[in-house]
Amino acid sequence: MIKILKLEVQIPVEAFFNVVGNKDENIKFFEEIFGIHIFARGTSLIAEGSQEALDRFEEFLEKVSSYFEVGHILSPQDVRNLAIGFKAESEIKEKPYREEGEAILFTHRKKPIMAKTPTQKLYVETIKKNDITFGVGPAGTGKTYLAMAMAVSYLKQNRVNRIILTRPAVEAGEKLGFLPGTLTEKVDPYLRPLYDALYEMVDAGKIADMLEKNIIEIAPLAFMRGRTLNDAFIILDEAQNTTKEQMKMFLTRIGFGSKAVITGDITQIDLPKVSQSGLVEALEVLKDVQGIGFVRFSEKDVVRHPVVQRIIKAYDRYEQEKE
Repeated sequence: MIKILKLEVQIPVEAFFNVVGNKDENIKFFEEIFGIHIFARGTSLIAEGSQEALDRFEEFLEKVSSYFEVGHILSPQDVRNLAIGFKAESEIKEKPYREEGEAILFTHRKKPIMAKTPTQKLYVETIKKNDITFGVGPAGTGKTYLAMAMAVSYLKQNRVNRIILTRPAVEAGEKLGFLPGTLTEKVDPYLRPLYDALYEMVDAGKIADMLEKNIIEIAPLAFMRGRTLNDAFIILDEAQNTTKEQMKMFLTRIGFGSKAVITGDITQIDLPKVSQSGLVEALEVLKDVQGIGFVRFSEKDVVRHPVVQRIIKAYDRYEQEKE
């Protein structure tokens, strides 16, 4: 069966090429996601497959079109991410995942940031409902990125007064003082992923002002000692590299009106062999504590290129075989 699908008339021609990607790279991706064959002809798409698959693909294109119609900008990568989320939605039978398209936040460039998989949706809801949320899983699952989006959203809604972003500088260890440069120059490489996510969501000029006024604070975990953090949205990234003492210290810093998200991947611990991960211990110690939520991601939640999911699976199989 052949079905011709066209994007809505309201979408500019250049938006169509954002959908199909550079050199039609997204077409092959859509074929894998939806299980259909697609051909591009002008600004039309010709798709061949089962009626069910074609209907899903058409519904997906309508959803993508709706973003362009209201002036939001989607890059080819954004469209691929939406396709991944849409596929996850269609696979849920008992409770359709219909809210994944609701944006958590629109960036300063009007790009929507959304939960794209069922686990990501659960993660966002868990953050809303709990004072402290643990997000654990492999790289590429959006743990830190979505937490950052939630933090910026809460700040814009005046639900918190500031954002505090922190992570351990494990690689530097006790030798941080021996590295060249100022303290900021020494720790910045470890905090760079947090900066990168933040600059994608907020205009650079506003970030500079917020950093100067301490509305946004980015600091290594050691700087949290002795403080009480009230009315703040706090993100602890790379928490698998905290020691037991550091994790307890961090958790007891959280004050009134604050919300905390702790993210990490317990398969990527860089601590010395003699040290136990504070994240691993906390997952066991706090599992029954009220007000604390836990969300575990898997390779199915990786929203990067499909090959990343296959890489994670291959490493998992390899580790299991070794054990």
